[in-house]
This record gives sequence, C-alpha cells and structure tokens, in this order.
Amino acid sequence: MVEKYTRLRSATAAIIKRREDIDERYKQATRELAQTEAELQTAVETAQDDLAVVLIQKKNGLTTELTDMKTELETANKDAESAKSSLLSVQSEIKKLKAERDTMLAKFQSAQARMKIQQQLDGLSVDAEVVALDKVREHIKTTIAEANLGKELADTSLDSRLAALRGQVGDVQAKQQLADLKAKHAAQQASQGQKTIVRVVRRSDRFKLLPISARSSAARPWARAARRPTREEP
Repeated sequence: MVEKYTRLRSATAAIIKRREDIDERYKQATRELAQTEAELQTAVETAQDDLAVVLIQKKNGLTTELTDMKTELETANKDAESAKSSLLSVQSEIKKLKAERDTMLAKFQSAQARMKIQQQLDGLSVDAEVVALDKVREHIKTTIAEANLGKELADTSLDSRLAALRGQVGDVQAKQQLADLKAKHAAQQASQGQKTIVRVVRRSDRFKLLPISARSSAARPWARAARRPTREEP
C-alpha cells in the first residue's frame, strides 16, 4: 500500500507539472495573440496590406493553437484533480490501515502480557501454603487438648480433692458460726423482752410487782386500779 501510494504520488506530481506547463503555454499564446491583434489593427490603419495578411494568418494560427491548448488544459486539470483524489483516497486508506495496525498491535501486546501473567499464575501453587496452614491448625488443636487434659488431671488429683474438702469444711464451720451468732442474737432479744417493769400498785398498803409477761393476764385488775390514785416509785 505504501509503495502504491509512492507511485501514485509521483504520477500525480507529473500530471500537475504537465498541467502547469500547458497553462504557461496557454498564457504565452494568449499574450502573443493579443500582440498580433494589436499589430494587425495598426497594419490595417496604415494600409500595410502585406503585413496585415501575414498578421491575419498568424492570428488564425494562434487562435487555433489556443483552442487546442484550452482543451488540453481542461483535460490536464481533470487529470490532476482525479490524481489528487486518488492520492488522498490512498492516503486515507493508509492512515486507516496504520490505525488498525496500531490497534491490533496493542491488542497483541495486551494478549501477550495476559498470557505471560497467566503462565506466572499457573506456575504458582498454594499446596504448600495449605499444608502449612493445616499444620498450624493441628498444632493449635493439640495445644488446646493438652491444656484441657492438664485441667482435668488437676481436678481429679488428690491435692485438688483435699483442697476442695478443706473448702467444704471451712464452709460448714462458717455456717455453724453463723447459726451460733443468730441464736445468741435471738437470746439477747428474748432477754431484753423479759425485763421487768416495776409498777407499784397500792392495794391494802402493799406493793405488787408485775412482770411484763403478766401484763396480759392482769390487764383487767390494772384497769380497775387505774381508776384509783397510783404512784410509781423509782
């Protein structure tokens, strides 16, 4: 495609050069025709018929030449435009192919990179890591079992049983002491309740001592005695 573009570019340049040459000759013939017409006009005005005849022949030749060159120039312009269009088309196609090539190359490089990474991943193995993790788990389980066994042995040993028995004895003694304290406290409360209050009741010039415990049974005599004057001695 690049070689074709190079050849087409050279051909287009040659066509454009030919068009420029024709255009230059056409302009030159046009200037010469104008000069001939001016000379012919002067020859007619000065009655120089022989020169006028020559100038007329020259004018006719230049006119015919200009007509042919005009046709040739138009053809050269069309060829140049066609060649430029073809050149631009090929150039656009080349750019498109280059872009496609770059895209495909990028995809190819990306695929190669992915394949390389995949090969590296395929080369990796997690078996060793899994085995190591299993060993750690087993070690942890074994350590926990040993700790539990030590606790069970400690619970069933004679020393631990004796210590537990001592603790039970201490609890029994503490409970017995607590019961004794409660009994003593109850006795003290009963003793305070049995305190006697000496009340002097004057009946037939005698003093009668009534305990608090007999208050309920002697409630009515006391009620009768309350109607009479009483006194309480210290």
